[in-house]
Amino acid sequence: MLLTAAIVLISLFLGLCIALLLDRKFRGQGIVRTMMITPFLIVPVAAALLWKHALYNPEYGLLNGMLTKVFGKGAPQPDWISQHPMWSVIIAIVWQWTPFMMLILLAGLQSRPMDVVEAAKIDGASTWQIFTHMTLPHLRQYIELAGLLGSIYVVQNFDHVFTITGGGLGTANLPYYIYQTFYTAHDYGLASAAGVIVVILTNIVSTIALRTVFSIFREEKR
Repeated sequence: MLLTAAIVLISLFLGLCIALLLDRKFRGQGIVRTMMITPFLIVPVAAALLWKHALYNPEYGLLNGMLTKVFGKGAPQPDWISQHPMWSVIIAIVWQWTPFMMLILLAGLQSRPMDVVEAAKIDGASTWQIFTHMTLPHLRQYIELAGLLGSIYVVQNFDHVFTITGGGLGTANLPYYIYQTFYTAHDYGLASAAGVIVVILTNIVSTIALRTVFSIFREEKR
């Protein structure tokens, strides 16, 4: 629950910030949008290996290399996965799922009635007032949809936990628990029961997500 909540909330916040930036017209907008979507297109196992070896590795990882570059040879060289296991997994998954949130929220931003926004600007409304009183209320259902869909996918995440920490150091989530119970402990009954619980919870969230989608379609038809 902690892993899923942290990933969904951080991804939603970053996705909203990026969507607001990409909603503006600028040169090379299409190229930038494509680059921002790229992390979501990478195979999860490959992304997890990239973070584990290319960034988190204490000997040749990019993060420790940057610390050495900035602070010199005496810079600390932490073992990121061992010292910050939960955040190591969270950051890696957030990097991959933020583009998904950004796409949904960007679609919501582009569906705003711009004539109303322009009228508010002419009436003297500030950028912050337009954002809080017009943009956010319009995006509410899109934020709910992104959060629900993100929760469905993130709660099933197995690749990052298995690849980066091997389920150790307090990072084991429900899919990894099912895997460990089934293949390591050979407790097939308990693993099956846990799997059924995951399916039931996923169906509940999926039903709420579908209702949100249908409500968005109804409002757009009006």
